[in-house]
Amino acid sequence: MVTTHSPRLTLVLGGARSGKSSHAESLVMTAPPPWLYIATAEAHDDEMTARIAAHRARRGADWRTIEAPREVAAVLASAPASGAMLVDCLTLWLSNLMLADANIETEIDRLDDALAYAQVPVVLVSNEVGLGIVPDNALARRFRDAQGRLNQRVASRADRVVMMVAGLPLVVKGST
Repeated sequence: MVTTHSPRLTLVLGGARSGKSSHAESLVMTAPPPWLYIATAEAHDDEMTARIAAHRARRGADWRTIEAPREVAAVLASAPASGAMLVDCLTLWLSNLMLADANIETEIDRLDDALAYAQVPVVLVSNEVGLGIVPDNALARRFRDAQGRLNQRVASRADRVVMMVAGLPLVVKGST
């Protein structure tokens, strides 16, 4: 059950290598184990395989990992009613959905519904992609816009939103 010290839903945003995942893991570990890690990355090359291995190595035996490149809502909806959950990350999830030609709005609605009914604390990691230049192609612009809308929707539901900058957590909604 959610304690008064742990927000029910936390969104951790930031740029690449800002410390999002490490910070999100530390937030989840404030709840008693077991902890569920919902991984959205797919290892399509050696570099991504190494990144995934580094993330796994950082976590201990109290973490259970479920690979869900596109099925995040279903995993959240069927998760146990104890411990806490981490979704890492919504950016790769959205990219996977777009590449699969999924109905993005329907999938975001499913995610929103699953988050509304989550029985344990949930921490979601997502990239803040709208701080750079306007992309030079339609697909990249469509992705940037969809990511911005997704982040806004999750942030509006979240009890706490943290923006990571150079490894430092800046709480922009809620409390620490």
